[in-house]
Amino acid sequence: MGTTKLFAHSLRQNRIARLYKALGHPARIAILEYISKHPECICNDIVSDIELAQATISQHLNELKRAGLIRGESRGKKIYYSINIDKWYETHQISNNFFRDAQKVM
Repeated sequence: MGTTKLFAHSLRQNRIARLYKALGHPARIAILEYISKHPECICNDIVSDIELAQATISQHLNELKRAGLIRGESRGKKIYYSINIDKWYETHQISNNFFRDAQKVM
């Protein structure tokens, strides 16, 4: 597909694409579901439940953090993950607006 020219699209379009990219993998959905049910969990907790390699889980956690959907708080040598509730509500609003606006033109 080649590289995407981010400047060729609006800020809104880039935000929506970044959000849906983060949500676009079933492992990340599973991780979000796990964290929502087990706040303050660590990577090994998620690994034991989802049964993917620790390195794979870490990569998905980093993608979710980059999108702002989760937070990671360092305590000693461990990072505790939780849902970023403010971003969660913002995500809900962005999705609602996106689909509402698309529906207007149908």
